[in-house]
Amino acid sequence: MGLGIKVEVIHKETIQPSSPTPHHLKNSNLSVFDQFLPDIYVPILLFYPNNNCEEVNNLVAERSKLLKTSLSETLTHFYPFAGKFQYNDSICCNDHGAAFLETQVNCPISKILGKPDFVMLKQLLPADTESRQEGASYLVQVQANFFGCGGMAIGVCISHKVSDASTISKFISSWAAISFGSNSTTPLVLPAEFGVASSLFPPLDILNTPQPPMEYDKENLITRRFVFDASKIAALKSKVATATVPNPTRVEVVSALIWKCAFEASRSNLGSVRPSEWFQFVNMRKILVQPSAENVAGNALALVSAKTHGSKVDGDVQSLVAKLRKCFKEFKVKYANDVSGEDVCEFFKDYWKLTDQDDVDTYTCSSWCRFPFYAVNFGWGRPSWVSQRMEYRNLIVLMDTRDGDGIEACLTLDEEEMAIFEVDKELLEYAALNPTLV
Repeated sequence: MGLGIKVEVIHKETIQPSSPTPHHLKNSNLSVFDQFLPDIYVPILLFYPNNNCEEVNNLVAERSKLLKTSLSETLTHFYPFAGKFQYNDSICCNDHGAAFLETQVNCPISKILGKPDFVMLKQLLPADTESRQEGASYLVQVQANFFGCGGMAIGVCISHKVSDASTISKFISSWAAISFGSNSTTPLVLPAEFGVASSLFPPLDILNTPQPPMEYDKENLITRRFVFDASKIAALKSKVATATVPNPTRVEVVSALIWKCAFEASRSNLGSVRPSEWFQFVNMRKILVQPSAENVAGNALALVSAKTHGSKVDGDVQSLVAKLRKCFKEFKVKYANDVSGEDVCEFFKDYWKLTDQDDVDTYTCSSWCRFPFYAVNFGWGRPSWVSQRMEYRNLIVLMDTRDGDGIEACLTLDEEEMAIFEVDKELLEYAALNPTLV
């Protein structure tokens, strides 16, 4: 894990819900969205320096106990998370529990935050992201990493079968609120309606037959972190604003710039021009007008796509922003009132078909911006850094910077394409490559 850095597991246990799940809630059906999402873990890391210079030994014991007690209580509210995945239609809510690991890291947290290293960060997570639920016995795994200085990093892996970014945010925020408010009588638990998703978006029987595991090609891939601070985003917005899109969002401008630089790197590497498609995950809770969709737990993700031929006419950042805006607008109009199981099938089938094609460059973007991960306070302050650790070919994950105005983009490309991408002059005018966090 990097020179001389060692992460040692010192304790492992299973945390069960503080109260048993009532009999009538023992089975939680998946929605059609849950059925389509891959059987992988979604990982996130939250870093907390020891700002109070508290005595380290006491601190570890106290914090570990508090995390476990509050996790147990949180699992009572998020009871499917403590259950078992039953292929591919439901969760058996049997209070099996979540895995909890405690580790010691033999360096100060500043060594990790000084220059984040993706290979190194993986060791702070409790599971490999590709662990399939059929083989893994927990839907939620937590790893509390304690550094020599008293700082800590909380690594959480949650099965994609029960959660997307919205649900993960609610789970972690509720867990922190219970931990922080452990002395009060009614800590805040955010509303997460289990069972609503499967009635709004019923599962499809045709998706119940076991599928071969999805193979993820990890050969020759490299992940890099780019940070766009607020002032650079403001400059980029004013540069690309047009009569068509006079007020582009920060996600639109950052996405368009990354898309342009990525397909140019691919073209330069291949020596030929080919079409490119950008897939953006969309939170359907924000699209559907019916109030019952707002607090749906589990997954409610669809895909919006935009295409370019990469010519000078339709491949500049302004044109790409306009394409992204137009596709999103059309999607919103089409699906605001209803989305059917057949629609969901279409979203994902089109996506898989295109991502398998060799004659089109496809990029997938997941934006975690505006989810309040930087407000997650277990009782020892807010995190200094939150990092999402998904690494798949041509995947771009966007997150807020700590001030809430910038964007941190982590993207995974083929090594040869990344070598071209990471020195792109237009990109580096607005983004810093892996800046320090200390």
